[in-house]
Amino acid sequence: MVNSGVKMWESVLKFCIGVVLIILANVLASKYIFRIDLTEEKRFSITEASKDLLRNLDDAVYIDIYLEGDLPAPLKKLKKAARERLDEFKIYASNNIQYNFIDPSKASSARAREEFYKSLEEKGLQRTRLFDNADGAKVEKIIFPGAIVSYGGREKPVALLRGQGGLSAINESIEGLEYEFVSTIRGLTNDDKKSIGLIKGHNEADSLELTGLTNTLLETYHVFNVNLPRKQALEGYDAVIIAKPKKAFSEQDKYKLDQYIMRGGKVLFFVDMLAVNIDSALNSSTYALPIDLNLDDQLFKYGIRINRDYVQDLTAGNVPVVVGMIGDQPQIQGFKWPFFPMINRYADHPIVKNIDATYAKFINSMDTVKAEGILKTPLMFSSQYSRKLGSPLRVSLSDLRGIKQEDFYNQNPIALAYLLEGSFTSLYKNRFLPKGVDKGSFREQGVPTKLLIVPDGDFVRNEFSLKNGQPLDLGIDELTRQKFANDDFIKNALQYMLDDDGIITAKSKEIKIRPLDKIKIQEERLFWQVTNLALPVVLVVLYGFLRFFLRKRRFTNFKS
Repeated sequence: MVNSGVKMWESVLKFCIGVVLIILANVLASKYIFRIDLTEEKRFSITEASKDLLRNLDDAVYIDIYLEGDLPAPLKKLKKAARERLDEFKIYASNNIQYNFIDPSKASSARAREEFYKSLEEKGLQRTRLFDNADGAKVEKIIFPGAIVSYGGREKPVALLRGQGGLSAINESIEGLEYEFVSTIRGLTNDDKKSIGLIKGHNEADSLELTGLTNTLLETYHVFNVNLPRKQALEGYDAVIIAKPKKAFSEQDKYKLDQYIMRGGKVLFFVDMLAVNIDSALNSSTYALPIDLNLDDQLFKYGIRINRDYVQDLTAGNVPVVVGMIGDQPQIQGFKWPFFPMINRYADHPIVKNIDATYAKFINSMDTVKAEGILKTPLMFSSQYSRKLGSPLRVSLSDLRGIKQEDFYNQNPIALAYLLEGSFTSLYKNRFLPKGVDKGSFREQGVPTKLLIVPDGDFVRNEFSLKNGQPLDLGIDELTRQKFANDDFIKNALQYMLDDDGIITAKSKEIKIRPLDKIKIQEERLFWQVTNLALPVVLVVLYGFLRFFLRKRRFTNFKS
């Protein structure tokens, strides 16, 4: 009786201990997150920078994703990946991430649906038209492959569908989900915006020509016009942009730029070394003339030489040409012009990871030169069907008739943009300083910083509407209405150059596609079918015989 009571209390105690251990394990698990990602490319993991941002959210972030309803299979895959990524976010952000999938086509009437579509477009989401076959008929579907992220009364759109189309576009879009969401959340939650200066004073592109660039920058940064000749120094700006200057920089202005770089300032150069009158080239012919910006020695000291030539590429955009008149209305037709390269060949770098094609006009080539301690990374390249034409260079639309495709086969892809990283040496080391500068603050060796060189001033200029003359968004080609990724390139470059907490590293995620070998499947189909059907049955039968044999031997020995 005593033993029975002791055993009962022993069982109760063991049960209580088990319950306490389970509760303790759950408490520890909620406080210390432990997850194992067994995939090779860590597709289900997020970067440490993203985790830190999510852990430090002090209010709820609401995300409406418009990927619901009758979607094609690739978009269902994107939807599933977005849900998995946001579920991962919730683990680190607790209840501060709330998301909802919405079907934009679900409305009580066609009028209400169209009004809802327009409201989404006003918020910055773009409608996409898909065509599908239903019962032999072609059916048009309108989708909005994006999301609206809201925080503290503010909201921003997120485009979730990236790339050039097809299965690879979906894969690229999945790879970019973490960065798109996290960078948007960071933009909404970060009240301490960095300052970007647009350098003026050298006949740079005017404000209307930079409207698209300015609007793009204002989404994330404070933007200021900086008249360099009137400034004593460039202190207070996290980065400055030099956008298509046409007038030479004085030695004093070069010194200000140089000392800004020596102190860790970031500079983005969008400059031309040749000038051409596009109207003259289209109407008859003209020559590309050198521009003396007085920056050659400075860029050379930092590790880059911009050549006085033009890159032609068979992968090119169109130039508008008047081909006739109907009444008093000119008839405009687009002709592919090799001087307008469409760039879709990029390096393996976060700045250009998964971005669409970019557009250049009259872009120069570059060479790297020796600069101690400077890492030079080419970011953009022409296609393999490109060539360089040195000055003096005649530019004429009529020359299109004489172009032979085989003339473009003799050169490798040409680098069209360079990122320079490291501690630069001052241009004025072992040189006389310009008159009137503060010699007491001179630095001949800089701290680590970054420079971006793109030898095309038009890369940051927006076009204007032919209908009303209003400036278009950066990257839109007025003739074809195609949207190029010039704005994404600039945003990514600034994000990389100014990113102190490493959010840009999320763009390095790569999800590999591992398609099955269709020929091998066909050859080995019968073998694997038989293996999958018969092997489990054989294993169960063998296990039964083995168990019967072991039990028989055990009890036979027991009786003896």
